[in-house]
Amino acid sequence: MNARVRAVFEDAGVRGWLHAVALDEPSATVEVDADDIVPMASVYKLPLLAGFCRLVDLGEVDPTEQLTLDPSARTAGPTGLSALADPVTMSLRDLAVSMMTVSDNAAADALLDLVGLRRLASMLESFGLRRTWVRRGTAGHLRDLQRRTGLDDPDAALAVLADNDQTDPDGVYEAANASASSPRDMTLLLRLLWAGELLSAEQTSFVQATMHRQVFQHRIASGFPHDGVRVAGKTGTFGALRHEVGVVTLPGGAAFALAIFTQAARGDFRQPRVDAAIGEAARLAVDLLR
Repeated sequence: MNARVRAVFEDAGVRGWLHAVALDEPSATVEVDADDIVPMASVYKLPLLAGFCRLVDLGEVDPTEQLTLDPSARTAGPTGLSALADPVTMSLRDLAVSMMTVSDNAAADALLDLVGLRRLASMLESFGLRRTWVRRGTAGHLRDLQRRTGLDDPDAALAVLADNDQTDPDGVYEAANASASSPRDMTLLLRLLWAGELLSAEQTSFVQATMHRQVFQHRIASGFPHDGVRVAGKTGTFGALRHEVGVVTLPGGAAFALAIFTQAARGDFRQPRVDAAIGEAARLAVDLLR
């Protein structure tokens, strides 16, 4: 059955990785190279959210604390606070919502600074995520890309990715150089979050509700074009990478955790065929598990 999922990726012209599991029967899985470690792009914001919420549970972070982000020091990006021109003051939990629902780079980097890379690494290890690491936030990744390409302008450095094929001469798609994870690790994180095994009931509800509010519906959700199907997800996009991880809940209540990573031959900004393939692979995996 895995061959059918592989064929979806091949038809779209991408390398694909997938792990899908039924939440009520974790022994039932659909897998395509599920233990390979792949750069996560903005999917890293999900383990960051889990770490932030764990600190809230421990009383080390007050989610209502207000933080002001100035445009001169904010991380660039197309959405959320990254796209705004003036200083903005928000609570930490509202930054977390913006980070997850519209993939706000500025909000994510602010929370990562608060949580800290070492503290986050320790928490991810305690969660049992053996193939997951967060090396840097979006700002750090852009700086690394600028260094590798020799370009001062982040947009110009990103444009270089569109001209690179999968030989990746600049090494920007190497897992060792980026925040990375495996599909199996991401579905494990989703399963633990949905089972309430990582966080308090309050923070578990916050994570699930926030992920259900993600605005992007062009990947996993595109495979389930019915109002009765609920999708809680987090996308990741960088250069040739197109990802999404999430939980699909069918009208009868059956739920499935999915992690789908893809890498195209080029880093073109618009990749509708790849986005559609992620939705098709998700639908096929759920059908096979049912």
